[in-house]
Amino acid sequence: MSRRTTVLVTGTVLLLVFGVLGALLPVPYVAQVPGPTYNTLGDIDGTPIISLTGREPNDTSGNLNLTTVGIPTRPLTLVGAVQGWFDDEVTVVPREQVYPSDQSVEETQAQNREAFLTSEQAARGAALGELGYPEEVVVQDLAPDSPSEGQLAAGDAITAVDGTPTPTQDALTAALAAIPPGTPVPVAYTRLGTPGTATVTTGTAADGGGSALGVLVLQTPYAPFDVDIEVDDVGGPSAGLMLTLGIIDMVGDTDLTEGAVVAGTGTISADGAVGPIGGIPLKMVAAREIDAELFLVPADNCAEALQNAQPGLPMARVATLDDALTALADLRAGTTPPGC
Repeated sequence: MSRRTTVLVTGTVLLLVFGVLGALLPVPYVAQVPGPTYNTLGDIDGTPIISLTGREPNDTSGNLNLTTVGIPTRPLTLVGAVQGWFDDEVTVVPREQVYPSDQSVEETQAQNREAFLTSEQAARGAALGELGYPEEVVVQDLAPDSPSEGQLAAGDAITAVDGTPTPTQDALTAALAAIPPGTPVPVAYTRLGTPGTATVTTGTAADGGGSALGVLVLQTPYAPFDVDIEVDDVGGPSAGLMLTLGIIDMVGDTDLTEGAVVAGTGTISADGAVGPIGGIPLKMVAAREIDAELFLVPADNCAEALQNAQPGLPMARVATLDDALTALADLRAGTTPPGC
């Protein structure tokens, strides 16, 4: 075999070896792709995303879609990473950015799920506050072995303890501090708009001073009905804005979309502030793919959104819940909402 032939054969073999290794060996990066979008006015596999107990939802039209970022389950290889870097609909980021090295994948997923559940809570509060419902001290959950087990339930608004009104968390704390632990006390509450009274034999407060009911409470807008949100496969807080709009559409006096397909993203706080999120370019691709007529962009994401604008996808800049509602009103009126 000639020297030239040997070099060619050796080069070909090495190229094949590197090609196989590149296609098989994982790299410390993660590919992100446009994830599914979910209409907050609709359902997932027959289960409504937003459901009401204690009143009928409004008849709604159109879509208010939350958008997500997907991560393929297979480890990313060198070849896949290179392909992703040249694909406008794939983002390749260091694995550490998605799965921090100081915690397991399961711990990261649990953390993201907890963030989503927190955003659900904020969405309820922001929506009901926007609709004018007053703040009450509302039970969120019962502690293990709670003395209130069988007496109080999540969703109850506690209005008085032993005859003392409790319109705020501070008032509830003060009322319980004056009661010795182990005392049976009447607790007045409202459940789905109906007043009731439970008798709870109090436990001991965590600081040792006074009594405890064994409930986790939050001072938040309260309505005479329950709002339940069910989206099992979404993590993180970025669905907050769209969930809030979904609740308002199902409970308020206005059809927010009048049949239009609207998508968006953004965190929400209880006072209606809309916060920035990650993955805005991929979420815009997902919105374009469902032919969204408007995409709601958190104000702090506008620069990135403009750099990744999608053909035929109008954008509206939203810094607050009121901005989002105004943008939807503009859409209904046939005018152009303020863009990024």
